[in-house]
Amino acid sequence: MKLMPKPYSPAHEMDAAALTASESDLLADIRHQARAHFSQARGSHDWDHTLRVHRLCRHIGTAEGADMLVAEAAAYLHDIGRAYQDRSNGHLCHAEKGAAMAREMLAAFKIADRRRENIIHCIAAHRFRRGEFPRTLEARVVFDADKLDAIGAVGIARAFLFAGELGARLHSPEVDVTKAPAYSSDDTGYREYLVKLSKIHERILTPAGRCLAKERHRFMADFFDRFLEEYEGEK
Repeated sequence: MKLMPKPYSPAHEMDAAALTASESDLLADIRHQARAHFSQARGSHDWDHTLRVHRLCRHIGTAEGADMLVAEAAAYLHDIGRAYQDRSNGHLCHAEKGAAMAREMLAAFKIADRRRENIIHCIAAHRFRRGEFPRTLEARVVFDADKLDAIGAVGIARAFLFAGELGARLHSPEVDVTKAPAYSSDDTGYREYLVKLSKIHERILTPAGRCLAKERHRFMADFFDRFLEEYEGEK
């Protein structure tokens, strides 16, 4: 018998045992300010995505012994610059923009300089294809959490959701989609799988993250094999 998922509860989201009461209050304030940046977000990178990354971050970070204030704060903030990248059709890097925005935001909080700089680094280093390399444990945790939300069943759904946001086709079998430009009508869910999602499991940085990535990748690869067969009428 399958268990039903627990309903989402903000109170449950804030009950990290590793945090002190003051740290929990600080994290709640950061969460509140981060959420304000998603009022116009596209569905593929909306606040729901941030919450999923946060939950994965807690799963992985706890297993890896990370500083959870840093990791959780960075999870909430990692995509606050995403809307700027989407409006620029990918010309602006949302990790760089988000890190700059976070630096300004966090200046108002009482947090040790070392932790503040680590949060900012986590944001700057969370992208897959470019940006800083995740140098700290917390940055590796946030990187893995964000990447895991891009693969598996959720990753498939997000790939097609993103393609729909662009007005892309369902599939472009007559072109080499690996050479098709991003943010174009040929930026399909399958293209996203070929150029990015199929490689993510090889780039996961933590042992806990790799355990999750293995099954998610297998499910996703099987899906796209079936997708192509059905598209061609073979099944």
